[in-house]
This record gives sequence, C-alpha cells and structure tokens, in this order.
Amino acid sequence: MAKVLSITNQKGGVGKTTTAINMAASLACMNQKILLVDLDPQGNASAGSGVDRDHQKATVYEVLMHSAPVTDAITRTDSGFDVIASNRELSGALIELVDEEHREFRLREALQTVRDEYDFILIDCPPSLDLLTVNALVASDAVLIPMQCEYFALEGLTELVNTVRKIRMAFNPDLNIEGLLRTMFDRRNSLTREVSSQLEKHFGDKVYHTIIPRNIRLAEAPSYGKPVLKYDKRSKGARAYLALAGEVMGRESI
Repeated sequence: MAKVLSITNQKGGVGKTTTAINMAASLACMNQKILLVDLDPQGNASAGSGVDRDHQKATVYEVLMHSAPVTDAITRTDSGFDVIASNRELSGALIELVDEEHREFRLREALQTVRDEYDFILIDCPPSLDLLTVNALVASDAVLIPMQCEYFALEGLTELVNTVRKIRMAFNPDLNIEGLLRTMFDRRNSLTREVSSQLEKHFGDKVYHTIIPRNIRLAEAPSYGKPVLKYDKRSKGARAYLALAGEVMGRESI
C-alpha cells in the first residue's frame, strides 16, 4: 500500500511544487510506482510534469466533487509517474464543498481506491491552509515541508506544525511530520546557515540531510514541462533530488 505524503507549506515560493515534481520523477527513476496529485488550482505541478491541465478527461476537481472516479483522472507522464491534474476549476471546490458532509475526507476516500497500485502518493498542496490543504492532510500518512532558510520561514513553520497537530486531533490521529527539506539553499548567506542550524537544533533527524541548492537548471525545467532529471540530469538540482529520493526510501526501510 502506498505511503501518502503531503508536500506543503502555506508560504509560497519555497520550492513546494518543484519538490513534488522532482521527487516524483526521482522516485520513479528508482523503480517506484508514483502518483502525483496536483491539489493547487494553479495547476503548476501538472504543467511542470508535461500534462495538459485544461484538456483532461477528469481532474482532481471532478474527483473531489464525486462526478468522476479517480481512475478517470489519472494521466501517465513521459517521466514514468502518474498525475492527477488540476486547473483553475478546482477553486470552485472551496465554495461548493462548504456545506457538504465529510468534506474533509473527500480526497482520502478517493485515494483509498488506488493506494494498492502505488508505492508513494505525493500531494502538491496550495500555498494556503484552506479546505484543499485540509483534505490533503486528512488523506496523508505524513507531511514533507519544503522551506527556505530565512527568518519568516520559521514563523510560518510554527503555524504549519500547529495545523498538523490540529488535524491529528480532529481527523487523522496517525498524521506526522515526515521531514523538513531545505530548499533554494545558498551556503554563502550567513542567515541561511544560521536558520539551517536552528532547524537542525530544534527538529533533529526530522531535517533531511539532503539540501536542495539554488540551481538555474532546476528553475528552467518547468517551463519545458519536464522534471529536471529529463531536462538536465547532470545538474546539481537533479543530483540533489535523486539524493532526496534515496533518503526518503531509506527512511522507509528503517
């Protein structure tokens, strides 16, 4: 049965979607069966994986609204992993689900039907703590938090940890924090090094050893609809995400 990981941070621009796409591709490269769920109405994880988000038989919106089975929304990518796409239509779900019973469990119920077909299901969450993110956290076994090592990131992290605690108490008692991933890392910056040290001090082995550097090839890849492994497999970004995939799998085998 697949392990379900939400990749989330309510702060935008921290490399969340980049991490979702490239973790999916890197794990698939290691012969893992991967499903990437794009739960952000912007649909960037879909586009960055080479999926036409506006011309799908069904998207995550139809899945959440019970108007299509999850199998109708799954698309195979050229990078060896599957995607459930998203587009702007998903924004409507926030309004349409407000008065529905068990609205927090829609995604969990849908993914239950395909969990046995994958090794990992990765959920790319929107940069907010709304009903879509709640659905992701309720559906997940654990949370992976990408973050930049800067002062305001620490404040946001505290809020996110509190949210995880609330979801655990209200809906999903088994939810935990899988790990913290340092992204867009610049070792020349003294504040970056200081915040990184603080993370290691307070979160210990929850902080991944792998660090994702600032890398131009990593930033360019989504505009070509490719994970960085397909765009430039020799780049520092590609090597970093392969290392992260190895670390994630290594934790599963402990």
